[in-house]
Amino acid sequence: MSGAAPWRARAGGLIVLVRLTPKGGRDAIEGIETLSDGRAALKARVRAAPEDGKANDALTRLIAAAAGVARSAVSIAAGHTSRIKTVEIRGEPERIAAALGDTPAK
Repeated sequence: MSGAAPWRARAGGLIVLVRLTPKGGRDAIEGIETLSDGRAALKARVRAAPEDGKANDALTRLIAAAAGVARSAVSIAAGHTSRIKTVEIRGEPERIAAALGDTPAK
């Protein structure tokens, strides 16, 4: 695992790189992993299937709960049909990063 964080602060929130596993058996954030290109990503899995946006909806709920923000504060900015997604979280960047940083490492 890389020491790099999968997020970066921006005005009004955080941008997070996420690797999503749909139909993963449970809804969970499983820590931070290094992708094959060297980038760090938050590893997440959801029970929902990747059809009709169900997995993306489950991911936004999961991220909102983990970050301690309202679901409306979380949106997928890029990668709607990809496993690798860019997620925007609106709120106080340091607090959100601390909440996400408390996820278990794998």
